[in-house]
This record gives sequence, structure tokens and C-alpha cells, in this order.
Amino acid sequence: MKTEVVSAQECAKAIKLLRDGEVVALPTETVYGLAADALNPDAVAKIFEAKERPRFDPLIVHLPNREALDEIATVESRLARELMEKFWPGPLTIIFSKREIVPDIVTAGLETVAVRMSAHLTFHEVVRKLNRPLAAPSANQFGRISPTTAQHVFDELNGRIPLIVDGGATEHGIESTIVQVANRVIAVWRRGPITDEMLRPFGEVREQTSPVTVGAPGQLPTHYAPRTKLIVVESLREFSPPSGKGIGVLCFSSVGDATPFAVVRQLSERGDPRQAAANFFRMLRELDREDLDLIVAERLPEEGIGAAINDRLARASARFDPSSRA
Repeated sequence: MKTEVVSAQECAKAIKLLRDGEVVALPTETVYGLAADALNPDAVAKIFEAKERPRFDPLIVHLPNREALDEIATVESRLARELMEKFWPGPLTIIFSKREIVPDIVTAGLETVAVRMSAHLTFHEVVRKLNRPLAAPSANQFGRISPTTAQHVFDELNGRIPLIVDGGATEHGIESTIVQVANRVIAVWRRGPITDEMLRPFGEVREQTSPVTVGAPGQLPTHYAPRTKLIVVESLREFSPPSGKGIGVLCFSSVGDATPFAVVRQLSERGDPRQAAANFFRMLRELDREDLDLIVAERLPEEGIGAAINDRLARASARFDPSSRA
């Protein structure tokens, strides 16, 4: 991730477009976001149009500063404020009761709003100078692999949006953790860079079970999907590849030199789950461009950020009929 903000001219261009009710692709520390003024429903509608995102899927709102939270949400939980003190700015999204100022299109008609503050210098500079909250889901076509570089955004949305601000590769590489808090209980709606282990010192951590209706961003069972068929296995050693097929592998541990696979992408040669997360969407995109018959992904250990990567793998493979898997 770039440690310096992009040029002042580029930031000024983004701010003008956002003030004019347009959408702009901006880098965050997690993935690239497609941003619009969260309090302008016509501008937010352009996010849904560019992404072809269903209107029932709510958006995350990014704040220009901590004081702006009280303008859009009601904060009654001391625990929530403790989490904000520890993890904001950063990749933690917290769900609050919303105020009337937040348009229904942002929250998909829910009485809650998902909020965070980005730690990326470029995003922070833009939203701070704009001094308006920004709605900013991932800058890709709906359901597709999340973008971690400006080139990924260009590949997905070229011709659909007026500006892509290039802030380099993102740091974390997967979307923010989403939580809702009540009575010292932290309900995790979506796993991400802020892990269960990091949250436990603040209260009891529970995984939010999948609701019948979408109650937070990133809850749909099918998401982050490549165009190539993807299956997830516990161990590549136990996987028998079908003959005559071009198979790519996304793995955490090494598969060795003698391999029956056409293409191999190892998420982290040093076995670092954080590096694996940063590489995850990029390597999945690379495999998706290889004209393969099948991508086989190996699950990571179900702890820390490995659990967040496994969540993305499960959603990325969900659109395929399990009975047809090789």
C-alpha cells in the first residue's frame, strides 16, 4: 500500500466529482471502494447502477471524522465506543441505529447503518476535505472478485464511472470486519482483518448466523465469485484431479514441484495468513484469467484472518451446484 497520498490535483478532481453527485473509485486499506455522497440518494443510486448491485443489499458508510458519527447514527453502547477507540480508523465496520438523515437507499430500508473510518491516507484525505460521509462498497461488478488494485477496478468498471484514483495495492486485501454490539456481546456479521481473537478482550464474540433477510453488507451467500468454476477442499493431498482438465490451484501451503495442476498460486510462501489475505483476491483474479476448467482452493486454518479468507472462499464457490463438483 502506498504510504503517501496521491497528488493534490487527483484528490481535488475526486472531491469535485463527489460534490457534483458522481461516483469515484477510491483506494481503502481493505479493497477499492466505489464512493458517492452517502446523504445524496441520487448519487448513491449511481453506485447500484455501476455495480449492477441489487437494492436490497445495504452499503457501508465511511466517515470524514469521528464527530460525524453522531449525525448519522445513535450510539448507545459503551462497548461500541471502546471498539472505535481501539480500531478506528481501520478495517472495522460497526452497525448502529440510523438517524433519519441517512437515505433508505443506503441501508436498503433497514433501521440500522453500517459505519467505519478508513485508515488509507488517500481515502481519508478525500472524505475529510469533502466533509461528507461516503457510501463505498467494493468497486467491482456485483458478486465478482473484489478489487485490490486500480487495474482491477478498470477491468471491472471501465466506461461505467468517471474516475479511478490509483492509490496502489491495498494493504489488507479483504473487506472490513462487520460487527454489531449489545450487552457486552460482539456479533460478527462478516469476518475480516479485525479477527475474533482481536475482539475477545472487549467482550463475548459470537458469529452472527445467516439471516433470512440481509441485515448488513456482505451477507449474501454467493459473492466474490470468479467466472471459472471454483471448489474448496480441506487438503490438496486428498484431492484427485480429473484427467484431461486444466486445473488451477489456490493454496496456502506448498504443493511441491511435481504437480498435476496447470497453474499454482501460493498465497504466502512464508505461511503468513496476513500476507495470504493481501494476495487473495489478486491471485484469484490471476487464476480466473488463465482459461482453466476448474480452480481448486485449499481452506486455511480456521483461526484469525484465515477464518475470514475461508468465508470468502465459501461465498465464491456457492453459485455452483455442489452435485456437479469434480
